[in-house]
Amino acid sequence: MSEAKSMKPLFYIILLNAVGAALISISGGSRSAEALVLTGAICVVSIICYTVVRFAGFGDPYLFLIISMLGSVGGIMQLRIRTAYGVRQLKWFLLGTACYFLAMLVFLAMRRLLPKLAPLYVGLSVALYAATLIFGRTSHGSRNWIILGGENGLSIQPSELIRIFFVLTLAAIFTSPPAKKGKKKKTDAEKAPRPRLGPNAVRLLSASAVTAVNLGFLLLQREWGIALLFFATYFFFIYVYGASRGYLLLNAAAAVGVGALGLKYMGHIQTRVEAWLDPFADASGKGYQITQSLFAIGEGGFGGRGIGEGSVYFIPEVHSDFIFSAICEEMGILGGFAIVMLYFVLTYRGLKIALACTNRFNKAVAFGLSLMLGLQSFIIIGGVTKMIPLTGITLPFISYGGSSMLTTFAAYGILQAISAIKEETTDEL
Repeated sequence: MSEAKSMKPLFYIILLNAVGAALISISGGSRSAEALVLTGAICVVSIICYTVVRFAGFGDPYLFLIISMLGSVGGIMQLRIRTAYGVRQLKWFLLGTACYFLAMLVFLAMRRLLPKLAPLYVGLSVALYAATLIFGRTSHGSRNWIILGGENGLSIQPSELIRIFFVLTLAAIFTSPPAKKGKKKKTDAEKAPRPRLGPNAVRLLSASAVTAVNLGFLLLQREWGIALLFFATYFFFIYVYGASRGYLLLNAAAAVGVGALGLKYMGHIQTRVEAWLDPFADASGKGYQITQSLFAIGEGGFGGRGIGEGSVYFIPEVHSDFIFSAICEEMGILGGFAIVMLYFVLTYRGLKIALACTNRFNKAVAFGLSLMLGLQSFIIIGGVTKMIPLTGITLPFISYGGSSMLTTFAAYGILQAISAIKEETTDEL
């Protein structure tokens, strides 16, 4: 690849940030300085990180470029909504970049030890769940935030970090080698015929138990969006790793049953489903969020109203849950489609890393992280466009939120590390 072609993607990032800064300056002159600092910082970080990854041989050079493009859109939209949001988003982007390379280096240094730490991942997850239930704060019907340092202190969402532990746990379970048989002489009782579970059955049951524990805690927190994400990731794992059709159907039936119970006994779940089925029946009440989202997307048309020209303040939680609606209003359906394609390409690059990997544990981790983050994007975009009931999860790299930003950067840092590992095989393929 020539030098000019290899640097070409950076030109698009610089162009996007330059246009975004110019449009924000035109629509709100008081934010011109902040727009220049934000977009300039993202461009500088993108150039430095791409150069380091490409010339130091750290694997796939395009992961961080796609993340930078999404982060640029997120920073521009957050600054357009509120100056303070844009400034914080830039801080989180810079901290996320540090988490990206830290996670990459830690994974490379500990890659031989990580497959053996499944009990540690489960223990840390349970500890974080317990801390959330004891010290957490309820927001929008879910008890999922811990506030450090008083009411105005730092807010963290432990379930974001647990997502990484969950994928590492499933990867360790499904790639663990079968127990070696010793040469100890058997007694008469041991020689008697008895039913046995094969290695794959043990793995499936272990993965199911771990998933049940995670889902149980998430349902206690009333965090149904993350629970859906966990179950979908687990379901694809057991499908890929050889679960029978009957076992898949059993899990699907259990999920439907739990969902039906939630719909019957959880008021906020009933509200979301009713708003999804017919938001215009109560457009000023239960259906207000989704109707405003649909109005915004419709107002944008194909080309959008222009950055700074939309009426995004009518959309509740526009800086977090409904940021995609604001993008469609001001950048048009074509802009929204471009965002969807960026997530599609990012997921594709992750799955490509998984397919190219020869180490079974690394392959499973790459598959799980790529799948989970791709599903997360689909779930939130599907929610704000009324394809599926709305869930309270974030749009990666674009929605306002520090915990999600940092842990998502760390997840892709792990993918970056896996892409950098060459020709490392395990005993059992």
